[in-house]
Amino acid sequence: MLALTLDLDDTLWPVMPALERADSELDAYLRAHYPTVAAAWPIPAMRELRAKVALERPDLAHDFTTQRHITLQQAFAACGIHEVPLDTLWNIYFNARNSVDLYPDSLPALARITARWPIASLTNGNADLDRIGIREHFAHHVCARDSGTLKPDRRIFHLAAEQLGIAPRHILHVGDDPELDVVGARDAGLHAAWINRTGERWPNALGAAPDLELHDMTALADWLEAHHAS
Repeated sequence: MLALTLDLDDTLWPVMPALERADSELDAYLRAHYPTVAAAWPIPAMRELRAKVALERPDLAHDFTTQRHITLQQAFAACGIHEVPLDTLWNIYFNARNSVDLYPDSLPALARITARWPIASLTNGNADLDRIGIREHFAHHVCARDSGTLKPDRRIFHLAAEQLGIAPRHILHVGDDPELDVVGARDAGLHAAWINRTGERWPNALGAAPDLELHDMTALADWLEAHHAS
């Protein structure tokens, strides 16, 4: 193994607490500064609107940021407000979304791994490595919004391989999602490791089990050092 690609959300940290915090902080700002919008669009309604935008704009399936911008514009417009402070609203949301609590094993394992192998982050989400404070561990950052395509599409995996300058067959992709990470990587010609923190059973409908199933990032670092130390 010459390099790794690594999923972020729910692999290095649980994403739902951060997303819920982001929704709450945005809602608090709206209640303080735009009470009409907050009353019309409480958190559940805003989430439903965002889901509607995603359904109506399949061309933006890779771009959660623009989906959210459109959601806010529509919410304000429905209240007769056409001057939307998008920059302010997005900064509130984005800062909270990137205020993540890493799993205790993530940083120590990353330090061990990156001492020997280059890593490219590979995510469908809009996590910001700089805001989270882990940029130093990654040689490259590949996200769906910038690449124009989502996992499990093989093109995003191949883009990461190109950035690393290493053939897919020499790369191990690591992630928590059986379909997006394991099947996507395998179909793109990469090896695949499934980080299965909750002890889920492999979905047989997705075909053969992954090359490697691990319970956390420490186990990944242990396995790499044992099998690919040279």
